[in-house]
Amino acid sequence: MSGVAQVTVVEGPLERALRRVARPFFSLSELERDLVLYAASGLFALVVSFTSALALYREWGAMAVSGYAFGALASAWLWWFVRHRRVGDRSQLLARCMVAAVVFTSVLAVPLAVEISWRTETPNPYLHVQPEVTVIEHAGQAVANAQDPYRVVKVTGLPARDAAHPLYEQFFPYLPLMAAFGYASSTHAPAPITDARLTFLLVTMVVLAAALTLFRGGDAERFRIGQVLLVLPLGALPLVTGGDDLPVVALLLLGLVLTQRRQLLPAGIAFGVAAAMKFTAWPIALLALAFCDASGRRGSRRPMAIGFGAVLIPIVLPYAIMNPVAFLQNVVLYPLGLTGVPSPAQTPFFGHLVVSLLPHLHRVYAVAIAVVGVVLIGRSLRRRPPRTAGSVATFAAWCAVFIVAVAPSTRVGYLLYPLDFALWGSMLTAVDTRSLLSSALEDPNREFGRLDGNP
Repeated sequence: MSGVAQVTVVEGPLERALRRVARPFFSLSELERDLVLYAASGLFALVVSFTSALALYREWGAMAVSGYAFGALASAWLWWFVRHRRVGDRSQLLARCMVAAVVFTSVLAVPLAVEISWRTETPNPYLHVQPEVTVIEHAGQAVANAQDPYRVVKVTGLPARDAAHPLYEQFFPYLPLMAAFGYASSTHAPAPITDARLTFLLVTMVVLAAALTLFRGGDAERFRIGQVLLVLPLGALPLVTGGDDLPVVALLLLGLVLTQRRQLLPAGIAFGVAAAMKFTAWPIALLALAFCDASGRRGSRRPMAIGFGAVLIPIVLPYAIMNPVAFLQNVVLYPLGLTGVPSPAQTPFFGHLVVSLLPHLHRVYAVAIAVVGVVLIGRSLRRRPPRTAGSVATFAAWCAVFIVAVAPSTRVGYLLYPLDFALWGSMLTAVDTRSLLSSALEDPNREFGRLDGNP
């Protein structure tokens, strides 16, 4: 039939499963979604304030409840007002941004300032900061003094716990670039402004702003991504208490947005910076490097690989070569729980329960899970490789769920990875779909292929 474009928009089983689960939520209006999210966040903060085993989390919950309650009430009022008055989309978005700004101040800015102040004033600063912040600051001080942040920790004969200096704080279980966030603590600036959490927040906000500026979606989608990353508990709680995952997540979002825009060299650089901080960035970065290209042209992903390697190799390789034993112990063995020192990340998911009940099978379990994961992920990639930024994010979300569930040492905060990836996958795929349909309308005689890039 002439004059009719043939457009095939394909969703894989993972995308369809996510869409079915999220259908009730996405059937709501934007203001109704705000109401649900703020109300659920307020309930979460209330539960945390009474039930968390960490005093730091309970303090955040107590401070954040009122902010989320305001967000829910303000969203409900806006929803009622819009139903009874004619309000343009831009005015609605502006009002939602104002509400989000107040909530951000109440659940992140103020609690962070309070916790940093308490940390500098209390005799026991460990009550008001998570261990990773202290570890990263010590690593930053070591690098500032031209020292290796990785050192071999002799575990045999030492107590597993020491109230003043826990043994796990002697490990630096991150890749070298993470130490940059602790560099400020090596300066003579006032203590409150050298807290690594301030650097985490600043870098996250700057990178997020760049990603949202380049994002091809609408303003409502930009608002939702920023709201999830900075205002809801997925972002606010980690940034107040620790925060090392948020800059990594923001960089991954920037890399995906640049990949969707076909700016592959900058995308590779963004992925390389994230991967030089933490291994949690590697799955989505490697998926994008290996599969994220629908053109089918030989060597078309080369600029991304060049950008990735140009950042990652000069940062990581010198430390791995200089002291390979210490690097392996800190970056690989300790996160897997194979050093004999328990990690403070001990949320009772399946993997942690297994190694807690059967400690003598810890090493066997770690190897078995690695093999099973490689086989399952390899089969999925062979059957349906992700070819777009959206499908890469969605696939990474399912991989992250598997890793968080079965890892020997994990914490509930790591759920921000699969939840953020799932949100980005949905929005990036929607942008690709709109672009495909728009192109079809402009050239109705053209035949378009599958959205996922497969022939």
